[in-house]
Amino acid sequence: MGIARTTLKGVTHYVPSRAYSGYTLFSPMFGKDVWLVDMQGRIVHRWRTEPYKPNFARFLANGNLLYQGVKSGGIMGPGLAYLFGEHYEQTEEDRGVCLIEVDWDNNLVLKYEEPQFNHDFYRMKNGNTMLIKYVDVPDDIKNKVKGGIPGTEQNGIMWADALNEVTPDGEVVWEWLAYEHLDPEMDVICPLEYRGEWTHMNTCSVLPDGNILGSFRQTNTICIIDKATGNIIWRWGRDELGHQHEPTMLDNGNILVFDNGPHRFLSQDLDYYSRVLEVNPATNKIEWEYKDDPPSEFYAFGMGGAQRLPNENTLICETHGGRIFEVTRDREIIWEYVSPFYGPFLTYGQANLIYRAYRYGHEYQGLKGKNLDPNNFRWLNAVYGPGAK
Repeated sequence: MGIARTTLKGVTHYVPSRAYSGYTLFSPMFGKDVWLVDMQGRIVHRWRTEPYKPNFARFLANGNLLYQGVKSGGIMGPGLAYLFGEHYEQTEEDRGVCLIEVDWDNNLVLKYEEPQFNHDFYRMKNGNTMLIKYVDVPDDIKNKVKGGIPGTEQNGIMWADALNEVTPDGEVVWEWLAYEHLDPEMDVICPLEYRGEWTHMNTCSVLPDGNILGSFRQTNTICIIDKATGNIIWRWGRDELGHQHEPTMLDNGNILVFDNGPHRFLSQDLDYYSRVLEVNPATNKIEWEYKDDPPSEFYAFGMGGAQRLPNENTLICETHGGRIFEVTRDREIIWEYVSPFYGPFLTYGQANLIYRAYRYGHEYQGLKGKNLDPNNFRWLNAVYGPGAK
């Protein structure tokens, strides 16, 4: 990253009359803090997550924080091990991955330990939590899976994903195994990816009808899973998406998805770039798209996400630049924030990566009655807030 980019910190652009006003939640991927900042980029609240690193967090309507905690030095489950070398082995210490819920004052409400916990979770209306975990693919199925770089299974193992619905008491009351419902002939691994993972499911959200919207990075596919039968009743993205993240269903029935871009096999695309798409699942047509001009100026080759805001703007998290920005329907950037929090992160070195970010409006139930005075963090804001250079 050039010198000019590293000098950008905090809010770099803001059009108050067009932005959706509220508070933005994010967590630096190397650190042990979750931050809530106002529209001026001032810190208004902080949760400490020691001894865990928060991969990302969601602020619940009851005022609690729900996050995935990964032990220092560890990674999210065995399926990511191939990123760190063929012979990478996780220790039991590394496998400390938890779903953690705390209140506003950081008091522990819930802790669910699952060594194979992977990437995403969703708090359901019934109080249970849907989450993703790694499972290994049986050999008789693994050998039928098409695609990927030959011979790159992880010590002979191919990992896929399971969905678990977990009660507040830690009981698994529903499970879905991806390898039982995928088609080895249709759900083909990208030819430029390792065969250590078939699916790499990076998103799960429970829809109003109870079905689950998911994202399979390795096969460039987003899908809807019928919870009653386990069948995949809709899939889209092959030959269109490039290792996408965080599809969400909008109020109009369309699906918003962050299309990262690497290995996107479109004949007209010679360069890698990221974009955000709104897809109509009834027609499989793209009805809205955001990309930069030139497209290469916006590129997060892994991770990232997008949130459709109540005023129809879209909040976008560009992971690798530590950048969160808001765009209008006509694609104008009207708010931009660059994380000032740098630290060591695995293979990236010193970085300000943010996996995901979310905006919560002033009317959000979870914020009612909360002390959001930035003067509570005046010393931190003097270092990291507006005007800090």
